[in-house]
Amino acid sequence: MRRPDVTFEETAARRGVESVPLAHLSIELGHLYIEEFAGGIDQLRRHFARVAPWAAAARQAIAERTPSGRPRVSTCFLIDDYFTRFSTPRLVMEQVREAAEGTGLVIDYFAREAGCAQADDVPLAELVLTQLVSDPVPETTGDRPPTSETGWLCNGRRSPVSGPGQAMSAGRAWQPPVQNAANRHSIFMDVELWDYEDDGKRRWSCPFLAAVWQLLRLGLLRHEGEGVTNPYQLEDWPDDWDEMPAVVKLNPYAAPFSAYRTFSVLGNRFLPVEHAVRTILSQVSISPAVLDQIQTRSRNEHIDLPKDLVERAEYAFIGD
Repeated sequence: MRRPDVTFEETAARRGVESVPLAHLSIELGHLYIEEFAGGIDQLRRHFARVAPWAAAARQAIAERTPSGRPRVSTCFLIDDYFTRFSTPRLVMEQVREAAEGTGLVIDYFAREAGCAQADDVPLAELVLTQLVSDPVPETTGDRPPTSETGWLCNGRRSPVSGPGQAMSAGRAWQPPVQNAANRHSIFMDVELWDYEDDGKRRWSCPFLAAVWQLLRLGLLRHEGEGVTNPYQLEDWPDDWDEMPAVVKLNPYAAPFSAYRTFSVLGNRFLPVEHAVRTILSQVSISPAVLDQIQTRSRNEHIDLPKDLVERAEYAFIGD
């Protein structure tokens, strides 16, 4: 006979959700690929000179949104060490920081793109993949395999494709793809989330890793209730990218890495990538406990925070 004072519950239900430090704004000062690094420190200086006015404008804008007028703002810079390995962490960091200081900018955090795939033994890309909830399409049967199998995510209804046996039949006429919740005319987006290496291992796409990057900067990811990708401070820099943490704190006095909002200053060539990022973010299901926690904190600070995750990320696209 069961005792009336005994209750049973799942272990996961008892597990708390860690609260991570949050700035008001995270400003991304750039995303470095091997091509930019090959141009030397002068090319990096030109990049930061173009970025500086936009970063200053973002600081002014968040100050006007913050009741105290004294917002917590942090800056970050992302290095592509996932698709191409180049130079060493120490040399890249030194050149990037020197180039930024020449324009008055201070880089608070230095991050690796490979860290968006896996960091501190946490498979972040796989974690986000499990949180994808594909946007349902009206009047469809769901006969297409799910995103978790195909590796493709879209924002609407794809054009139907006739099978080989239907080629000569009087099948239905061609139909265009249709964006869900389109504003008069559709802007259809179909995003590849991964392909495969020669050894059969998944190779995550740039848009998918960039979506993980945005979620990290927004402080929305948890693994077993705990925060992920805590920034490290290094006394000595490794020579191998694999030995470097996903996020390194350069400025000991910096505001927190994650923030209520993000602002990214990127070259024009990143515009289609970020369009894809926003498509992915619109279909990520974040833990309600995490969302409630951040909403409560923002209300306590009298911060007006959009419920739509996509609206928390803002951009400036500039000429390369």
